[in-house]
Amino acid sequence: MAALGACEDWLITTCDKKLVAIHTTQSRDQFVFDCSTAEEKPKSTEPDNKSDGGGSEETGSDKILAFAVSASGNLMALTDDTKRLVLFSREPTWQIISTRWVVRRCTSLVFTHDEKEVWLADKSGDVYSFSVVEPQKTGELRLGHLSMLLCMTLTPNDKYVITADRDEKIRVSHLMGPHNIQAFCLGHLEFVSSLLVPAGHPQWLLSGSGDGTMKLWDYESGRRIQSWDLNQLRDMPNSDTEKRSAVSRIAGSPSGCHIAVQCERVPSVQLFVMDGGEEERLVPSSRLTLSHCPLDLTFDPQGRLWVLLDCRETPLLLYTHTEGSWTCNNESIELKRVIEALQPHWEALQVSAGLESRFHHLYKVSFDNMASYRQKKQERLNQQHKQPGQKRSPRNGQESNSASKKAKKPGPKASS
Repeated sequence: MAALGACEDWLITTCDKKLVAIHTTQSRDQFVFDCSTAEEKPKSTEPDNKSDGGGSEETGSDKILAFAVSASGNLMALTDDTKRLVLFSREPTWQIISTRWVVRRCTSLVFTHDEKEVWLADKSGDVYSFSVVEPQKTGELRLGHLSMLLCMTLTPNDKYVITADRDEKIRVSHLMGPHNIQAFCLGHLEFVSSLLVPAGHPQWLLSGSGDGTMKLWDYESGRRIQSWDLNQLRDMPNSDTEKRSAVSRIAGSPSGCHIAVQCERVPSVQLFVMDGGEEERLVPSSRLTLSHCPLDLTFDPQGRLWVLLDCRETPLLLYTHTEGSWTCNNESIELKRVIEALQPHWEALQVSAGLESRFHHLYKVSFDNMASYRQKKQERLNQQHKQPGQKRSPRNGQESNSASKKAKKPGPKASS
């Protein structure tokens, strides 16, 4: 998975099995973590959890599945296909705090805002919490869905954990007692693929889905406030199912004034701005047209937008917001420094970029059962219709049996 994140003056990217952290303002050594050379799971004599379909015997590919950065930027965590959970510290220098093992492959990671725990959602629908204070402690099961979890986020006050799954459900649960459900946000028609509580608006939730829409919610009540069809914003007809594209990323600027939305395999980024009227609303502001499809995007602490592209010559773009518009800053020293540092890792990045859609298997498959039923019914009717010059075939053999019985019935005895 190719992903992008910002951590103070560091730009972080994951590509295949590697995580690379590059300092944007100083010529400092980059930090590279390669999962293929990471700590191996110790062999245990105790039976492993087999609820992953016997997956305990599987050999992982070491590909990074998700990573997260804490609110302060001092902590980072990643999880990979070999079911590692690796915790890092940034200060004074990048270092590994712990390597732990999870039960199933992870789909989403998030730190609590007090940075005492990191929460992990997995493909079976379970959510575990892992202690940061006790970095060797095993995870604790906190909640579960009946469907695959795809994304998760926490509210800024650590009051709620918000989880979203393949079956279009967004659940708002109390963090301290996840069995206590506050609300459901329902309305998407396909899997929910992205969540964001925007900065400066702790009562709001943005969600993106495989149905190509983004919705704004008051998550405590589950009330939908706004909805946008991103196909329409791109002047694409809804009926064209071949062009439907899942929302793969929703990112917000540190000020909360700007929202950037990326759709899978679409060479553009849709931007929204906060309308500060009597009743605050998000409105579409502009669309950035790109030469290649973006792999991921993120805002840095300065409010600049970084876009990771599927292009060796220009793997990154940097946009700044000035005088009411977004401008691509190709001459930025920071951008050139990061691209130069990223070039040696292009082979790994290209592996991630060349993968097929990570959402294609999540779409609902519809079957036209009625067409098959009508066809078979018509065939039966055709068989039952009397053909010209032919007698109608007996039904269930009843007529032939009756005729046979009449033929065998003895006549009256002759008188002597």
